[in-house]
Amino acid sequence: MSNSISTGRVKFFLENKGYGFVTDNISRTDHFFHFTGIADKEGIQKDDAVQYELENTDKGLKAVNIKKV
Repeated sequence: MSNSISTGRVKFFLENKGYGFVTDNISRTDHFFHFTGIADKEGIQKDDAVQYELENTDKGLKAVNIKKV
């Protein structure tokens, strides 16, 4: 279900809404994520460098297993 590990930067994260976007370092594609996809217990913020996996959902790809690097 998940692909290989990608790297990117958090474009934004709306904690009160529970979602945000990560911009891929290579393709510059923005990927949606939900707070449940954050693996880093310390949380993440805008502009954090992260690694993540992409998961296929019925609404398209979403970033999961997100960790700061």
